[in-house]
Amino acid sequence: MKKNFLLCGSIGWCMEIIWTGLHSLLAGELTMMGKTSLLMFPIYGCASLINPVYKKISSAPVFVRGCIYTAGIFLVEYLCGSFLRFFHMCPWDYSDAPLNYKGLIRLDYAPVWFAAGLIFEKIVRKSS
Repeated sequence: MKKNFLLCGSIGWCMEIIWTGLHSLLAGELTMMGKTSLLMFPIYGCASLINPVYKKISSAPVFVRGCIYTAGIFLVEYLCGSFLRFFHMCPWDYSDAPLNYKGLIRLDYAPVWFAAGLIFEKIVRKSS
């Protein structure tokens, strides 16, 4: 589990840097500067919990598993964001984005979290 936590934290960081770098490119910044926060590592590390969840839902269709992962990611994002915001440490604020909930989650990211959950499912299963 420790190995998967470290793997998921590292991959999550990399995915966020690529994601934010692409967003900066779309905003016209040719440097494609990507960024993340040290606080995100343990949050992304929580993706290691996908393996035990997968073991329970492995017979479910891909669409159902993706929806479960999406809901789980939204839940973790909301809870972690609420906790960090309480201490004025939350590294993200979606307040200006459409379809945000309390500035902590973006419902329009559901397809991203759906895909990310299935990607992490494959990564965590292979490393176990």
